[in-house]
Amino acid sequence: MKGYVLDFTQIDEDSIPIVGGKGANLGVMTRAGFPVPPGFCVTTSAYRDFIGQSSLMEAYFDQLDGIKANQLNAISELGQSIRKHLVTLAIPEAIVAEIIGSWEQSAKENAYAVRSSATAEDLPYASFAGQQDTYLNVKGREQLLLAIRQCWASLFTDRAISYRAKNGFDHRSVQLSVVVQQMVFPEVSGIMFTADPIGGHRGILSIDASYGLGEALVSGLVSADLYQVHAGMIISKKIAKKKLAIFSLPEGGTLTRDLPEDMQSRQALEDSQIEQLASLGVKIKDHYGTDQDIEWCYAGGSIYIVQSRPITSLYPLPQVLTAAGESPHILLSFGHQQMMTDAMKPMALSIWQTMFPFGKPAVQVESRLTYRAGGRMFIDITPILTLKPARSLVPKVLKGVDEMMGSGVGEYVQRDVFIQGIKRPKGLAIQVARFVVPLLGRVVNNLLFADTSRAVHTVNTWLRSSFQSSKNQLSDVSGANRVLEVQEHAGKLLRSLFQELMAYPLSGVIASRLIHGLAVRWLQDNEVIHILNKSLIGNVTSEMGLMIGDLADIARQYPEVTALIHEGRASSFREDLSTVEGGSVFLPAWDHFIQLYGMRCAGEIDITRPRWREDASSLLPSIESHIRTMRHKEHRERFAQGAVEAQTAADDLLDRLGKLPFGCFKKRLMGRLLRVFRDLMSIREHPKYLMMQYFGLFREAILKEAQNLVQEGVLFEEEDVFYLTLDELLHLTKGRPIEHLSQIIAGRKQEYEHYKSLIPPRLMTSEGEIITGRRSHQDAPEHALLGTPVSAGIVEGIARVVLRPEDAKLNKGEILIAPFTDPGWTPLFHSCAGLVMEVGGLMTHGAVVAREYGLPAVVGIDDATRLIHDGDLIRLDGTHGFVVVLTPSTRS
Repeated sequence: MKGYVLDFTQIDEDSIPIVGGKGANLGVMTRAGFPVPPGFCVTTSAYRDFIGQSSLMEAYFDQLDGIKANQLNAISELGQSIRKHLVTLAIPEAIVAEIIGSWEQSAKENAYAVRSSATAEDLPYASFAGQQDTYLNVKGREQLLLAIRQCWASLFTDRAISYRAKNGFDHRSVQLSVVVQQMVFPEVSGIMFTADPIGGHRGILSIDASYGLGEALVSGLVSADLYQVHAGMIISKKIAKKKLAIFSLPEGGTLTRDLPEDMQSRQALEDSQIEQLASLGVKIKDHYGTDQDIEWCYAGGSIYIVQSRPITSLYPLPQVLTAAGESPHILLSFGHQQMMTDAMKPMALSIWQTMFPFGKPAVQVESRLTYRAGGRMFIDITPILTLKPARSLVPKVLKGVDEMMGSGVGEYVQRDVFIQGIKRPKGLAIQVARFVVPLLGRVVNNLLFADTSRAVHTVNTWLRSSFQSSKNQLSDVSGANRVLEVQEHAGKLLRSLFQELMAYPLSGVIASRLIHGLAVRWLQDNEVIHILNKSLIGNVTSEMGLMIGDLADIARQYPEVTALIHEGRASSFREDLSTVEGGSVFLPAWDHFIQLYGMRCAGEIDITRPRWREDASSLLPSIESHIRTMRHKEHRERFAQGAVEAQTAADDLLDRLGKLPFGCFKKRLMGRLLRVFRDLMSIREHPKYLMMQYFGLFREAILKEAQNLVQEGVLFEEEDVFYLTLDELLHLTKGRPIEHLSQIIAGRKQEYEHYKSLIPPRLMTSEGEIITGRRSHQDAPEHALLGTPVSAGIVEGIARVVLRPEDAKLNKGEILIAPFTDPGWTPLFHSCAGLVMEVGGLMTHGAVVAREYGLPAVVGIDDATRLIHDGDLIRLDGTHGFVVVLTPSTRS
């Protein structure tokens, strides 16, 4: 006997391959004693034997293998053909006998709910909820068998096929069990989430409730009451107007009917019932060890649970340790601060956690103030916010990084629960003073007294010395000693950058703010600062962009070199240059560029990403765009013109000030600030540049150890090293094996693929609550997309949505729409007329470079790459911070 039917009492958590996720959950809850209506599952063996009769299914599966999620017409035609075929197949007699036997034993006179349960259903990363069919109030032998056959066929609904194709599930590997469960005829039913599904708060339990069967609520036919419970107490009730409900018919099937007027606005559950249901939800969550999406119903004075599945929409929760009674901690997304919100592999996160200079008992260990969640790093900023001055200053500073982030922190620290429930770490004020006071002293000196004219030269000299020293030290070691050196240098890097360099760009930023404030106060001039930002001399990122233009100028003189760039064969590009006319001229310039900037790439804060020196696939399209959109030396002319405009604006500003009362004093003060600003603001990108030089060193060292571990048979391939942490790599290089290493790496690879699809919050609490903040009031047209203005000017043009720089096909005058930008995106800035980003603030990379290039820019427009379509004609207002779609693309 193949076991075509299993009772709920025979099913446990290991039964997913034979009864699917839904069936397994019902078995687990039944065995745990939860109030689950009884029933049985028709196993996947029955499904396999059912479709195994078909002579057509193999050909159908072959066609499904070639289907893509966006091929809606093809999916519809193929799905309909498969379903029509399956509902005509007879169920084998052996299967029928087991089904009817269990049905008769269970009580054949009862009505049943017949639900599909796929083997890939209700999983931690993919719920598959609603992809297959459900049949309610099924009565009688023939209705039961028909409903089971229809459930099997529903594995090939359009939505199920598309969902599997989108999420990479093999159509053959997903199989179907059918749940046959005694019907409960509820007075009230609904859904319970053991965590707030919108805000993410793990301590808030949300209940949707409406009259009749829950299918009306799930399908969106009716509004539901919403009750929220925290720590066993009802904290919120929103009573909906419930105009209709779905009820069961005595003869089978269901009926949708209008509710009496007096029921429509009545609270569906009494308070005591809400509290009883919430208590049951907490027990189910505790049993599974994870938050649950629970379908429930209330009938005859009792609560029944008809389904429970993991909530897959919640962003993973950082595992923050808090003291008993302590308020939730607030965590900041590091990726938003660094303008790169993509998921990162464990090694990249480990590097950054080691680099973070605070909350460390030793230099080479990972910071206790950093946490991993969803493939991203979050920083616990709660300790610094226990200082009253920081609660005012930190939100203001963060607004320069991301307006919504700064607003969110400012809002959160005003909550009573935060102020009353957070204890200040011992000695924190003294530690902060030791760090801040010397920094402020250097800033004041730079602003008022120091000769800043040689600051760029001084910084460049220190950068070369620091990097060369570390390079020499890392080249002399191998094995465990090499990993220890990486940890040591990484652990010291950010602190040394703070101590040696931070005063320079900070002085430039403060000078910029003072210039703007005084220009407005004395001259009512709100615009001059935008011109003064243009063409800062010595900015390493701007110089990189100019060198890209130089490469394009050389290439455009030689058609065969241009053709190589257009072909984009990065793996053989350098070798191919030796075979074409002009290659010998282009090659030295290319090698010089790679020597200076080859350690960079798009998304460069992720050390696991190949650098340009390894893979230039994201660099060649930028050069190609430059060739197409710019004439010879135009980039240099633009930069020089920007410098002239900035100097002219500065001279004019000083001249106007000289004519005011006390003009001599005002002119002298402004002149000093202008020199400091132009001399020091260009150093802003130097710390990141040095950081990426170190990343090149670290990456090379880690990959060399990976090569050795592959040769020793410890790792299967070199890339596997990126799914380890630095400590784990150190462990392996010391010759100490890690148990089940291959399974650990395989699991982390699967997690990473899932994490790539998640959208990280800017801010979240240790309870999972997502803090969104509020944007300041803006004068904008109706239907405008609101963001943060970071570079003044208004431009109209065609929107070009670019998710990865290697895919960019920018034409002259087009406006770049990107999820974020970092220095690896800078080469594209020469080719666009404006910039829109989903994240960022006034002082982040893209904003600073846009101002230097004179590009209007707006940042912080959530979902900009989705709301603005490729080819839309848009107006970008970088002065007021909004985008308006003027003419949608025909492809929208």
